[in-house]
Amino acid sequence: MSRLFEPLKIKTVTLRNRICVSPMCQYSTPDGVAGDWHMVHLGSRAVGGAGVVMVEASAVSPEGRITPDDLGIWSDRQAEALAPIVSFMQRFGAVCGIQIAHAGRKASTAAPFKGGHPLSSSEGSWQTLGPSAVPFGHYPAPRALEKTDLDKVKNDFRDAARRALSARFEILEIHLAHGYLLHSFLSPLSNRRTDEYGGSLENRMRFPLEVVRTVREIWPETLPLWVRISSTDWAEGGWDPDMSVELSRRLKSAGVDVIDASSGGLTPDAVIPVGPGYQTAIAARIRREADIPVVAVGMITDPVQAEHTLMTGQADLVSLAREMLRDPYWPLHAAHRLGQNVAWPAQYERAKPR
Repeated sequence: MSRLFEPLKIKTVTLRNRICVSPMCQYSTPDGVAGDWHMVHLGSRAVGGAGVVMVEASAVSPEGRITPDDLGIWSDRQAEALAPIVSFMQRFGAVCGIQIAHAGRKASTAAPFKGGHPLSSSEGSWQTLGPSAVPFGHYPAPRALEKTDLDKVKNDFRDAARRALSARFEILEIHLAHGYLLHSFLSPLSNRRTDEYGGSLENRMRFPLEVVRTVREIWPETLPLWVRISSTDWAEGGWDPDMSVELSRRLKSAGVDVIDASSGGLTPDAVIPVGPGYQTAIAARIRREADIPVVAVGMITDPVQAEHTLMTGQADLVSLAREMLRDPYWPLHAAHRLGQNVAWPAQYERAKPR
């Protein structure tokens, strides 16, 4: 059996293979409530054979949205709308995860296919939040969070975890990457605080770790807790792989089961050496030095490439994003390419290559 199609058990959850669908924002829910688009988009990836289907970044509060069209999980109604989608995906063998997030200083923008610009007041903008009043590029400066704000954010993440559990998700992922709120606490480029949440690495890690511990109190020990991190800012003086290794050790101690190792997003002018598998070396280092299972992500498109990433010990799972948009049935095609006889949905069996 290829490593890509080898089952993997994490806590009480068994994945049918090591292929994950990355959380990919769809900007298709004006009220934050999932609908037909999400049933088709997510359901087709489960039918397509992925081991894990991760629901897109879901805002823990209205002010935590990237855009007015973001999926949300700050209300019970939003969780109730996700439940039948989860049930459908599970019926076709996928393990369902959801990423919970707060956009921080990168909030209050239009969807990318609506221009991606910071919203004006006439477009319904709102006050963004950050560790410090340091803007993201040309975006409006955020308001620096006060102690009461920090408590609210932690409570929002706690409530989001409770709602995710009520919708019967089996994996919960906390978003600590891509320049959003929790990542912006970690990076010295965006965190200029002088209190216990800023300055030293220890202090900059403090609030994200508090959020993780708060979530772990709600999320059952029997179910996997993942964290997505940006393993480097790709910017001088910013967050780097050494810091990511230390953070991953702390996250493991706080009850995290898997690190989803992405990168970038903190500064708009970062120079990123994008190419096939460009983030896997850092993922491998985190896996080795922090001794924690890792998901590799980033321009993984070919089954042989994915198999090599796992066989060489760079990661325990691979996560695909754009390639899964191009081909929802990538896992089924990858199995044929690698000579693996995997089950197809009964409705599609007559099309299975022989």
